[in-house]
Amino acid sequence: MSQHAPGLVSGPVTVQVPATSANLGPGFDTLGLALGLHDRLTAEVVPDGLEIDIVGEGAGHLPRTERHLVVRSMRAAFEVLGAAPTGLRLRFENSIPQSRGLGSSSAAIVGGLALARALVVGGERFDDHSLLFLANKIEGHPDNVAPAVVGGLVVAGQTTDEVWALSAPIAASISAVAFVPPNGVSTEAARGLLPADVPHAVAAANTGRAALLVAALAGAPDQLLRGTEDFLHQEFRASAMPESYALVKSLRGLGKAAFISGAGPTVLVLGTAESLNGLLELTPEGWAGHELDVDPRGVRVVQP
Repeated sequence: MSQHAPGLVSGPVTVQVPATSANLGPGFDTLGLALGLHDRLTAEVVPDGLEIDIVGEGAGHLPRTERHLVVRSMRAAFEVLGAAPTGLRLRFENSIPQSRGLGSSSAAIVGGLALARALVVGGERFDDHSLLFLANKIEGHPDNVAPAVVGGLVVAGQTTDEVWALSAPIAASISAVAFVPPNGVSTEAARGLLPADVPHAVAAANTGRAALLVAALAGAPDQLLRGTEDFLHQEFRASAMPESYALVKSLRGLGKAAFISGAGPTVLVLGTAESLNGLLELTPEGWAGHELDVDPRGVRVVQP
């Protein structure tokens, strides 16, 4: 490292990064929500080498090499910050299910970028806007990564050279129930099922539902069922996750604001404590059910 390179923090640092749900039904590639389920990532600079310890979700199959998405993201942030640690000791405590539409990849990217920032003296110059821009460059969809950065409900978008993420108000009474199936679906496979074009009337109807959903989450929970109605992507993806799609239809038939989380196959239901009461009893056999609060803060440094 040259004399002009920034210094590195001695001792371990830990960041906590939330799960996220993208789309929220009609808000395709636009709306995202941070949820109270977290991965904890700890890093320490060591003289040489790369040591990775993984516990929890993905421990049996995630790489323990430079190929790991957290490591790749850290390297990207170090390059921006002009830092070059000689070695890293990493520990990942994962609670976010992998390939289930709950933002495990976004958590890895955002967590890795934030972890690198925390390891560099003066890393705060790599601010959240810069972190979001780089996270989106790696991941490609701001509605996935933005909630992990800023927390809460986010309206996100991008152009060729710009990314934006605006926090939208969400009532304190809103929480979620997630139904997580035992097997995952790749985002690429799910996107491959989408049509190239949709009729103008369908697009207009979907836009109306997305706008209604933002208002419903801000303080009109009685409108959540209508506000989470989607015309743009879920039905086209049903063949890749038939059990999830059937569960969505069943729950919506009971008046619950259910939808496919992200690219699936997790089913998420939004509502108040009253409307979500007892919902876990409907968890299909072999699935996992979670009651989740909204995470209002996004990624943050915590005590190891």
